Amino acid sequence: MKNSEANPKVDFYLQTGCGRCEYWNTPNCKVNSWRDILIELRKIILTTELKEELKWGQPCYTINGKNVLLMAAFRDYVALSFFKGTLLKDKNKILVAPGENSQSVRQIRFTKIDEVKNHKKIILDYIKEAIENEKKGLKVTKATNTPIPIELKQKFEQDKEFEKAFYSLTPGRQRAYLIYFNQPKNSSTKLSRIEKSIPKIFQGKGL
Repeated sequence: MKNSEANPKVDFYLQTGCGRCEYWNTPNCKVNSWRDILIELRKIILTTELKEELKWGQPCYTINGKNVLLMAAFRDYVALSFFKGTLLKDKNKILVAPGENSQSVRQIRFTKIDEVKNHKKIILDYIKEAIENEKKGLKVTKATNTPIPIELKQKFEQDKEFEKAFYSLTPGRQRAYLIYFNQPKNSSTKLSRIEKSIPKIFQGKGL
């Protein structure tokens, strides 16, 4: 099995950050806070056959064009996010849901470099299992689809770039927005929520 090749775009990410906020390429960027952990996790991932890419401003690892996992720096931790994390056996009980509306994504979170160095085999086992699940074409059974409000459909008709940005979000983020947009009974309130969320959606951010 051939190891993955390092992507220059991810090298740049590790140097400057994701570029999704005003702290890009500054000492306050979250990537700066967690660079050592990110680099150590990357070393582990690159020993697999996953292809290293940059999506949503973050290192994303794919196989046969399918997303398998995402590596990201947050304020309080670094996360390996498995797109079909609910399919993993999680025998070590280390996976967590990133949010209450997350149906399939699950994360392993790190706050110390030793958590990576001392558990390389466990981390690699989870990654290899995720790869095998994707190769087998396993699907996550999700809850009933959340309806798309008419106000959002109208926005999509008016702005195709916005529609493209929305459907570029992870499924969990899409669903979270749909739940948020559907909550108000009043159409004008729904529209207001959509309008206020447009900048974040274009930036690839969730609620």
